[in-house]
Amino acid sequence: MKQLRSMLTPAWPLASELPLRDLDTVFANFINSQQPSPDMRHVWLAALTSHQWGRGHACLDLAQLRSDAAQLLGWQPEEAAQLPPNLADAASSLPWTQGEHSPLVWQANPHDTDGRLYLRRAWVAEQTIRQQISQRLAQPSAAPADLQAQLDNLFAGSASASKPDMQRMACELAARHPITLITGGPGTGKTTTVVRLLALLVGTAQAQGRENLRIHLAAPTGKAAARLSESISQALNKLPSHLQSLIPTHTQTLHRLLQAHAYQETPIQLVADVMVVDEASMVDLEMMARLLRALPLQARLILLGDKDQLASVEAGAVMSQLCTGPLLREQTVTLQHSHRFKKDSGIGQWAAAVNEGKVHDIQTLWHAAPMWLDASPHPHDVTRLQLRHSNNQELGPAFRQGWRNWLDLLRAHQEGQACNDAQALALLTAFAQFCVLCAVREGPWGVGPFNQNIERALGLPHTTWYIGRPVMVTRNNPGLELMNGDLGLCLPGSDGVLRVAFAHPLGGVRWVAPSRLDAVETAFAMTVHKSQGSEFTHVLLVLPVKDVRVLSRELVYTGLTRASHKLTLWAPNPQVLWDACARRVLRSGGLGD
Repeated sequence: MKQLRSMLTPAWPLASELPLRDLDTVFANFINSQQPSPDMRHVWLAALTSHQWGRGHACLDLAQLRSDAAQLLGWQPEEAAQLPPNLADAASSLPWTQGEHSPLVWQANPHDTDGRLYLRRAWVAEQTIRQQISQRLAQPSAAPADLQAQLDNLFAGSASASKPDMQRMACELAARHPITLITGGPGTGKTTTVVRLLALLVGTAQAQGRENLRIHLAAPTGKAAARLSESISQALNKLPSHLQSLIPTHTQTLHRLLQAHAYQETPIQLVADVMVVDEASMVDLEMMARLLRALPLQARLILLGDKDQLASVEAGAVMSQLCTGPLLREQTVTLQHSHRFKKDSGIGQWAAAVNEGKVHDIQTLWHAAPMWLDASPHPHDVTRLQLRHSNNQELGPAFRQGWRNWLDLLRAHQEGQACNDAQALALLTAFAQFCVLCAVREGPWGVGPFNQNIERALGLPHTTWYIGRPVMVTRNNPGLELMNGDLGLCLPGSDGVLRVAFAHPLGGVRWVAPSRLDAVETAFAMTVHKSQGSEFTHVLLVLPVKDVRVLSRELVYTGLTRASHKLTLWAPNPQVLWDACARRVLRSGGLGD
């Protein structure tokens, strides 16, 4: 790190103050030490390519680096001004892009003459996805002759003369194509659609005298996997009984399905006829490439997700770029009718305004929303808070109001009275009626301080494990059958001993001794990222008092759409909200070409 900083400092004295990671500078310094270049702009390009990968971009877009470096890199204008002049021009003479094992790859862009600069691992992943999709689109896919009749049976009574049935259209599309993308906002029926689609495919296979279809269900996180299993189990009740047993409900994480480990170089080969991936917007570039390599070319692939939500934590914006690009345009269906909240509801209006970046409309909605702590009753489903201190004493009654039902149920066990499975499930359900979502993890407006403030406001003990402590699993634990994102409550078990109760996806409760949970954190408050795939009755979405780089319209949209009935927006400085909603995250990559 110091070596590269010292190399850059003579030419650009303030280079050490730029927001580059140690990894970025060490990487650039290493490849330059292996094959020295006389042009220091090459070192900068290598460091910036690594920097963009760390920020979630598949590549360094050289045209945008030339036109608006600050916007591209997420830097302040004064920081971008410290970059060397004519930096993009140096890409054509970059020495580290030659050969099949070069650390960097320059890729032409059909829209400009500058092209894109990739880390080789990113370029390989993107090319794998492109090639796999092209090969799958070339596969013959014959739809059943009686497709319309089968669709009539599946969608009987749901026809509308005023507008097309997009769920039916998605099923028809998936029956005709080897790849289908079904995108839509929260509650638009993506899971219901895929259950009907699976019923269609299973029924067709039966009619043709084929064996039962080999169907895999997967999601990027344990929480998303559990939610898909639960949703499919509920939706199956609406299908004919002879089909219900043929459609699986067990959902795995992609990591478990693909046995994805850092030390495993050769991907497994799946045995599958149909592959369904939920919350596909959270699937990163390399994981999608691994999935496509493992899936037989003849298998159908159905990706479900919301292209407008936050993208994956790791690099890439696969779902968004595939939904909006030409590669799979004919294979993409967008569901628009939300069953979680009405379009003209307060939450619906906020979701639409934020998603479209209409700052003026957002300001109007903000000023029209009543204060949450106002004593007078109001019928609004969206309220606001503008307190400037996150530990304000006024919030005690607010938190007690949010978790009122849960606290009432918990009171019966606070003296150590035993808790059975039914009571534990009721407590888990009541707790999830309200949630505090923080836009940031660190700082006074982050998850840690909020969890401590809430514990004090609710009068809970200052101990590690106490009755009622909600915890979230932060690392997959296959031995305990717990996944990253699973939520549990510390409660007295049947013998009065403290244990943590987790709801089982297929029903019942799993009780785990606290001593066996080495990767959990208190979860009165969680980050918006951790909440993806979840739904709560009432959400309190908290923004920091100062603008930070991670804030964007995608983050605000994802947070507020976790609410099904009530939303409270806490913006101590409303300008931060306006700026966040005006800032759209457009990850660089070639899948949208």
